[in-house]
Amino acid sequence: MLLLTLSAAGKWAGNRPVVFFWLPFGAGVLLLAAFAFDVVTVKFGLHPVERVPRRRDDLDAFGLMRARRSCRSFQSRPLSDADREELMRAVREHTRPERLVGTHPIRLEYLAAPLTVWPTVGAHEFIVAIAPREYDRLSVIDVGRSLHKVVLHATRMGLATCWIGPGADPSSIAAHLGSRFDPSAEHVICVCAVGYRSRFKPLAVRLIELPQRRRLPLASLFFADPRFHTSLATDSPPFSAFRRCYQACRSAPSSFNDQTSRCVGVRNDDGKGLPRFDFYTTTESRYYAPVGLGIWCATWEAGCGALGIPGHLQVLSPEARGVREASVLPRYDVSWIADVPAAS
Repeated sequence: MLLLTLSAAGKWAGNRPVVFFWLPFGAGVLLLAAFAFDVVTVKFGLHPVERVPRRRDDLDAFGLMRARRSCRSFQSRPLSDADREELMRAVREHTRPERLVGTHPIRLEYLAAPLTVWPTVGAHEFIVAIAPREYDRLSVIDVGRSLHKVVLHATRMGLATCWIGPGADPSSIAAHLGSRFDPSAEHVICVCAVGYRSRFKPLAVRLIELPQRRRLPLASLFFADPRFHTSLATDSPPFSAFRRCYQACRSAPSSFNDQTSRCVGVRNDDGKGLPRFDFYTTTESRYYAPVGLGIWCATWEAGCGALGIPGHLQVLSPEARGVREASVLPRYDVSWIADVPAAS
């Protein structure tokens, strides 16, 4: 409407009609048409029936991580019984106590409810991540790690997902969970929308997505020292063996696209074998930063699995890491250590 008003003023002024009338008028008409199209197709759902996306069983782990994109518009079609059952099998698999880094259990609950979330439209099915009420950082990391493994499995199924942190109302989620949630003993960390991707997406949401595709360079994410003074030589041995893992972590989702996770590559004392990788966060965030670091851990593990490099996550003391004094920021959380083959 503002552009149409400006065009009317330009017409009245009579100077430079192309600049002051036709350009604002044309842009205003196009925006008005886009708004009307969004109302008809998204709000009222008047559009051709969309197909269920195909599975992606042909992709390896790196292909899945590249294919996974945050979905901002979902079909109104609910998940099929078969898809929901397969998704929940993945949930149960990745939240087993022996699969966690921490010692406290976490839960991923399926919820079909009309939650008000932003900036996603059409989302009506969610996975709710729940951790113990008493704060435990490793539990929050486990939430990000376990949920992202479920997200990658959902991507293989052809499902779309969208991580939602600040854009969801915890009290509304708790109310919809009902007896499945105990607010005195549990805490909702985040939710992830899941469903079938829709091609019909509001223009405003498309514009919001543009800056979220930007990523920091590898030199700003991977380092050779715990103070982040020297960037890691990712193209030189022995670190070059993990080149695809670096890129996968760089593209991993994070709250507000802040990319608060960092990694330090550490050579072995004898200079032989695979290096160790220590994972850090750069902010004092108690929830979103450790969730993001958990997503990095899941991404790293999936990448190493695809490369055929077995390893495990372990929390190391400052002495074990060769650090004299632990700093507040950046904050160390966990390390990935390559598994040594058993002697034959």
